[in-house]
Amino acid sequence: MRRITSIAIAVSLSASSLFAGNPQRVGSAGANELLNNTWARNSGWGNVNTAGVRGVESVFLNIAGIANTENLEIAFTNTQWLAGSDITINSIGLVKTVGSTGALALSINNFSYGELIVRTEAQPDGGISTISPYAAIITGGYAQKFTESIFGGINLKFYNQGLPNLSVSALLVDAGVQYHTGEENRLKFGITLRNIGPSASFGGDGMSIQATVPGGGYTQTFSSRSAKFEFPSNLVIGGSYDFFLGGDQLLTAAINFQSNSLQKDEYGVGLEYAFRQTFMARVGYTIFDNRIDRQQTNIHTGLAAGISFLVPMSKESGSNLAFDYSIRTTRTPFQGTHSIGVRLSL
Repeated sequence: MRRITSIAIAVSLSASSLFAGNPQRVGSAGANELLNNTWARNSGWGNVNTAGVRGVESVFLNIAGIANTENLEIAFTNTQWLAGSDITINSIGLVKTVGSTGALALSINNFSYGELIVRTEAQPDGGISTISPYAAIITGGYAQKFTESIFGGINLKFYNQGLPNLSVSALLVDAGVQYHTGEENRLKFGITLRNIGPSASFGGDGMSIQATVPGGGYTQTFSSRSAKFEFPSNLVIGGSYDFFLGGDQLLTAAINFQSNSLQKDEYGVGLEYAFRQTFMARVGYTIFDNRIDRQQTNIHTGLAAGISFLVPMSKESGSNLAFDYSIRTTRTPFQGTHSIGVRLSL
């Protein structure tokens, strides 16, 4: 307990200068794809399960949670982000235990933004061609079970975004810790630092144009440099408690605080009801700290809900197949963010 407390205090103090909920700089960060939870199970209760998350979805919420994987878990999720915007996210990941206390994770998130019409000064109405912006996040992580109660891990993220003639790439780091205690490990705490890395900038032929030299009568290529942007780092602290209701029923309550470096802080609460671990329903709500400007600047309203169905495949091995769905409500003109996924545990 002393070790985990020291780690949590050290992480919190080291991050205090970076995370202060900076509403004046909302929108100034780049790579906001890093803030999108594309996994269906935990997005269904508002990303509040920092303390108790396990399996593949821990790669986003808290990497320490992969140490709770039994053997092998494979997951795939399709997300219709801000329905009506033509943004689709496909995510695939796996977690495999290593030895008796460790686990390795690998995930790939691919963001598709549809096709955009190419417009120029000569042809402002388009008709030339179309382009397809893209973004991808490749994550590799390792976590270990240090004691029966303490879990810790680290993530490396490769981020890439761009157009055919313009792109940016960066390597980022996550770190997380979980502590489980109490009777049957009902009480859980978690803390994680996410998206830590240096500033980056776009580069490529898209930063160059050909123009006529004034008074010269000939053309020349002019290149400009892109300004650097910071990544949306955050510090997340959460807790949860399991209530055993009898008759193979379980109710889990979770709370979460997310301190963002370049946008408003977030406070989240959520509930998950499980029956025989074969059916789960969850709901969550996130409140954004609007005290300074008194304005709602987030496209999601804060309400999220989801369900899961688990189908046992083998009693001997404990393998199962699960289906997950979540919805996060949004403001108009969008019709919510919908995620549907499948998980295979072997």
